[in-house]
Amino acid sequence: MGALAGIAAAAVALGFSQWVEGASDVPGLVLGVGEWVVDYTPGWVAEWSIEDLGSAGKGNLLPGITLVTFLIAAKLGDVSLRVSRRWGVLGFTAFGLFGAFAAARNPQSPAVASWFWSLVAAMLGITTLIVLIGIARRTLAEPTEAELPSPLDPPRSRRSFLAWSGGAGAVALTGVGLGKATAGPSAAELARETIVLPTTTTPVAAPTTTTTEAAAAMPVTVSTEPWTTPEGLSSWITPNEKFYRIDTAFSIPQVDPAGWTLKFTGMVDNPYELTYDEILGMDLVDQAITMSCVSNPIGGDLVGNAVWTGVPLLDLLDRAGVQPGATQVTSRSVDDWTSGFPTDILGDGRNAMLAVGMNGDPLPIRSGFPARLVVAGIYGYVSATKWIEEIRMTTWEDFNGYWINLGWSKNGPMKTTSRVDVPVHRSTIAAGTTPIAGVAWAPTRGISAVEISIDDGEWIPCDLSRPGSDETWVQWRTNWDAAVGIHQIVVRAYDGNGDLQPIGPKAVGPDGAEGWHQIAVQVS
Repeated sequence: MGALAGIAAAAVALGFSQWVEGASDVPGLVLGVGEWVVDYTPGWVAEWSIEDLGSAGKGNLLPGITLVTFLIAAKLGDVSLRVSRRWGVLGFTAFGLFGAFAAARNPQSPAVASWFWSLVAAMLGITTLIVLIGIARRTLAEPTEAELPSPLDPPRSRRSFLAWSGGAGAVALTGVGLGKATAGPSAAELARETIVLPTTTTPVAAPTTTTTEAAAAMPVTVSTEPWTTPEGLSSWITPNEKFYRIDTAFSIPQVDPAGWTLKFTGMVDNPYELTYDEILGMDLVDQAITMSCVSNPIGGDLVGNAVWTGVPLLDLLDRAGVQPGATQVTSRSVDDWTSGFPTDILGDGRNAMLAVGMNGDPLPIRSGFPARLVVAGIYGYVSATKWIEEIRMTTWEDFNGYWINLGWSKNGPMKTTSRVDVPVHRSTIAAGTTPIAGVAWAPTRGISAVEISIDDGEWIPCDLSRPGSDETWVQWRTNWDAAVGIHQIVVRAYDGNGDLQPIGPKAVGPDGAEGWHQIAVQVS
């Protein structure tokens, strides 16, 4: 009974905080604690979470926090019934203070309101606990002779306790439901629906089947014959809704472009700010760029290719007047996530842009609306700041981005990588001629050749579908005369300089995985 009282009290507190979260900008208790956990998670834990759980990692954390909360509350309720209600009051007070502190840390959350509503939630939990513990004690108290019930009387006291506990549960569920019902579309969502991106002047070429001088110089041949796309092969352009998402935000920032500005600060001669409308009024360009998470394992799907619309970053920095000695471009999001990369890579011809569009549409909110950075050839953890709020020029030594202090490499060049999409690993296929296909990428070096080996046999050159840019992935394929049995397929790629993809194996930390992707298939 004590444990049930504690769980019911915690449910009331969490349910109320969910209602507040839906009706305001104040994050709920669970969300606030979740963000605190992410910020102080060791680098190796984050690596494991992303590599094994991918984008579902954060989603699994919130139910875990809720479960741990209920377990602690159950113990507090048990101790409150057996020893003293003081323990429950102290425990729930500590819970409320920590939740308020965690919620108030969110840069987008009003600090005073976060403290107030979190403590109100804790007080509701305390009140519920005291009421239920009181009913439980009266139920367990030894009755006097005059109070002894008839054996035929129903156990009214115990039934009363269960009724009150059930009522508390109903209140909690009502709070959760009201929170979802009152949330509604945010100002960011409403604004994004009305935005039409201006026409750009740089159309992106469609993929063609071709080769390069680097490939011609390789000890392999690359066919230039046209081919059809096998079913299951990743499309050249990754649809917005399928583009991977890895970040530290539990609650996706909802940034109203009407009140948003991007600041250029630090080691610049002319600090300035840009509004969203001013960016849309500039000469926008389209660039196809492949992006990947540093935690993408060999054969993983934390990678995608999109056409980004925006303003070249060099144009914006030239306006600011970067000072000599500014060796690092750092950026900060509205939720205080940070990244940084060397200034000198902007002079090697790669595309780096402040993006406001993705595949012809305004940036999806989950992908950084209203604006984000996209830099070709380096992993997102050192460059791809979403919901960006500030670009600051500084020195390489004076600043570390978010992930650097958690043990990841400060340099993040993307590695040459290839992947088998077709057939699917551990699938069963029919004997006879069947396609083997996938994608390979090495921004900004490009891909010059892809080879496969079956059952440790000779390396077979594959056809490439080339988009005409070294900053995007390429699709590759070949046909295989599959014989009955279990077979292993391995793929490797050469970059545009003729260098072979590292054989590995190497784990994702601290600077990206290395290895040749291999799959096994059953042919019947």
